[in-house]
Amino acid sequence: MYSSLLAAIIDAEASHRSLSQLALDTEAKDQGRPVAEIRDALRRALVVMRGAIEQGLVGDLYSESGLVGGDAAKVALSTKGPFTGSPFADVIARALAVQEVNAAMGVIVAAPTAGGAGVLPAVLTGLAKARGISEDEIVSALATAGLIGAVVAERASLSGAEGGCQAETGAAAGMAAGAAVEMLGGTPTQVGHAVALAQQGTLGLVCDPLGGLVELPCVFRNATGAAIALAAVEMALAGVTFAIPVDEVIDVMGEIGREMDVRYRETAGGGLAATPTGRRLARERLVQIKRSGG
Repeated sequence: MYSSLLAAIIDAEASHRSLSQLALDTEAKDQGRPVAEIRDALRRALVVMRGAIEQGLVGDLYSESGLVGGDAAKVALSTKGPFTGSPFADVIARALAVQEVNAAMGVIVAAPTAGGAGVLPAVLTGLAKARGISEDEIVSALATAGLIGAVVAERASLSGAEGGCQAETGAAAGMAAGAAVEMLGGTPTQVGHAVALAQQGTLGLVCDPLGGLVELPCVFRNATGAAIALAAVEMALAGVTFAIPVDEVIDVMGEIGREMDVRYRETAGGGLAATPTGRRLARERLVQIKRSGG
């Protein structure tokens, strides 16, 4: 697989292929598997993603700590917001839904991690619903997302413990933005700009889960990550370009992660986790979990 997104974009355009086709062809060659088999694996992942969205949108799931739950349904059913009934509101609800399932120990697809798992399925399925996009096209978009994630993993990190939340929700936003741009008819070059536009908006994002639980603020960060991805999609498809090449944006994310204080890298020792309220909630909820035998 590629370690440079720019190199992949150049190869895709030179061979008149989409990034998804390039990713599938490359993966098939590297693994010695037919493209159809890889697409089948992606299709199975999509089924799990959709299942998590549907389950989370019911509104009856709560984490064992009680910190999160039921908010996806609130957004989905709300009639008061400025984006009520729009794809934007739908995507936000879907992102919350997946993360509420994760917090309740349900089944999700780590995309690229459990902490950032709501962004990609929310953006792709939400936009696909709004535009009448087929399942095969979503599967192709997942291949593009996989290529983007592989480059981020190679050049920077996908671990909150190593790079903060910019490496989880931030990477997910970049994957979702790039994949959605291709799904909506964008060029490989536009995909690159979408990734850069999304990830520049999450640079420096800390990982500060209350009590070390992947619940608060993780669930809500997925909603804002999805919003950032949608902004990047809108800009890239309109022809907006980002002056810093996408590989350099990813490199900077890795650099920031390496230099980030350890308190802000999934230790629950800084950020929102270290606020008076954050510490109190963590103490209360962890005691509650222990009493329940969790």
